[in-house]
Amino acid sequence: MGFFDKLFNGLSKTKRNLEELEEIFQEFKPNSDDFYEELEELLVVSDTGLATAEEIVSRLRAKVKEEHIRYGDEAREALIAILAEMLSVGEAELKLETSPAVIMMVGVNGVGKTTTIGKLAAQLKADGKKVLLCAGDTFRAAAAEQLTIWAERSGVEIVKHGEGSDPGAVVYDAICAAKARGSDVIVVDTAGRLHNKANLMNELAKIRRIIDRDLPEASVETLMVLDATTGQNGLIQAKQFLETAGLTGIVLTKLDGTAKGGIVFAIANELALPVKYVGVGEGIDDLIPFVGKDFAEALFKE
Repeated sequence: MGFFDKLFNGLSKTKRNLEELEEIFQEFKPNSDDFYEELEELLVVSDTGLATAEEIVSRLRAKVKEEHIRYGDEAREALIAILAEMLSVGEAELKLETSPAVIMMVGVNGVGKTTTIGKLAAQLKADGKKVLLCAGDTFRAAAAEQLTIWAERSGVEIVKHGEGSDPGAVVYDAICAAKARGSDVIVVDTAGRLHNKANLMNELAKIRRIIDRDLPEASVETLMVLDATTGQNGLIQAKQFLETAGLTGIVLTKLDGTAKGGIVFAIANELALPVKYVGVGEGIDDLIPFVGKDFAEALFKE
């Protein structure tokens, strides 16, 4: 199954939420306020958020007027183009230009971070990269053990310490190991929850300082893993991490389990962050590199 087909199937619940779009485009009239109000309501229900829904509808109104659009099919194509353009923020591909490069994975507990790391490691290895996992979440019970299972499943190496160890020490050892073994990419798992938000962010900042000190020239991606089913709550989480952790992108998991895939547009529009991967299933190959144009088209494909 190709990437587009996986994406199309993974969006089935969101698509059902937007089925009414076809009906309202059949009744499209360029100057109909009812049409635009219905469109905005459908977008909000799909979790784009009110601000982003208003932005999309405003752009469509302007495009209809500028291009003298008269028919529903044309308006529908115009909407797809607007959605695709909205998703064109930042750099969608991972920047892993140095060896080793570093990918820091952040996010709250329960979003699928460990699973995502395992899937990403498998993809990077398939691309010819020598991957080293770093079990930097030493706070959550069994976190290192779960990551070890994924390391074995993905066929990559792992550096870990005992539960309760200093995460910074694990990261330092992983960097030393990567240098010694000629690793291309270090993927660092981090804690999803400490005693409070300040502790969590301070720990992430400490890890980043160690990376900057010991790999000063390295390419570093900081990816936040978000659970698509949490909708607007996920957006709030992303804003908090963006302020303190210097995010370079989002990985959106469990997209196949929600009717609220519109959160992708809110992330792009309100945070100006690229979605780099989406998870659309449980399989090791169900983490898909994100392409905004494909995503927008998949919402409307029959």
